[in-house]
Amino acid sequence: MRIVSLLPAATEWVCAFGAAEDLVGRSHECDYPPDIQDVPVVTRATYSSEGDSAAIDTAVQEKLQNGLSLYAVDLDRLRELEPDVILTQDQCDVCAVSMPELEEALRDGFGSKPEVFSMQPSTFKQVLDAALRLGRLLDRTDAAMSTVAALERRLQQLRDRLGVDKRDDPADRTTIACIEWMEPLMTAGHWMPDVAGHAGARAVLSASGSPSQPVAWSALRQTDPDVLAVMPCGFTLDETRRDLSYLTRRDGWNDLTAVRDGRVALLDGNAYFNRPGPRLYRSTELLASVVAPRRADLDPPARDWERQWWKPAASTPQDATTA
Repeated sequence: MRIVSLLPAATEWVCAFGAAEDLVGRSHECDYPPDIQDVPVVTRATYSSEGDSAAIDTAVQEKLQNGLSLYAVDLDRLRELEPDVILTQDQCDVCAVSMPELEEALRDGFGSKPEVFSMQPSTFKQVLDAALRLGRLLDRTDAAMSTVAALERRLQQLRDRLGVDKRDDPADRTTIACIEWMEPLMTAGHWMPDVAGHAGARAVLSASGSPSQPVAWSALRQTDPDVLAVMPCGFTLDETRRDLSYLTRRDGWNDLTAVRDGRVALLDGNAYFNRPGPRLYRSTELLASVVAPRRADLDPPARDWERQWWKPAASTPQDATTA
């Protein structure tokens, strides 16, 4: 089977199921695992991803308000690759080429039209369901079930270490705000509240299955979560530190409980959290190491590029310390 994946999470599942050799094309954002870098790229962004959080948001909104796509597909290259199946999503205009855009692009010029498979999970459970459906589509059902089962055992082991029980009252848990964007301020929705729950916390200002939403700074101050997890979509830790002043210079930042208690964590939003792929389990472990550092007992331990703690007394927004 010849596979073209336009969604990073789908690419990661394909490789986890042992089907990397069937991958003949990928999006420009499909960057993991490292050994797929030689696979031909068939998309590009049509907006500038340079600049800080505010500049990127402005570039994206200008495109969307003008009814323009954020991504372009190299149809000539796609035809040459002759895929049997193309993997994409129909959930977020900003994340990847959407299914309607792809179907429009494929309407003409393909002798044998490839099957288009859309992954659009909104909850943690739906992430698993989508992965298993993908495994069946790729004739890798056994591998998919084995992979998911192993990941679920790993998650249960984490929950056992944390003492997380589904019967617990969520109101008694540590509260956490997962920051998905800094300017404008947004909290992470979709599966992230579920990830927080598995990590022993209760996400605030977001709801499981609901899209990520802009929130008012006053709402965050009023909610005053125990922990702040800063994980901007598509950002590495270096990019996150670069833009931290959008948070740290806001009125009342130093009064937040998480800041006073030294419980502000910076996390790699590009590799984890934002992608509904197999690394969502590592995301849960990393978040658990923020919520309950002594009980999480990560193996391997959190690495410098995965998680860092922000120093409440830092004099500059770039001042962060590794774990």
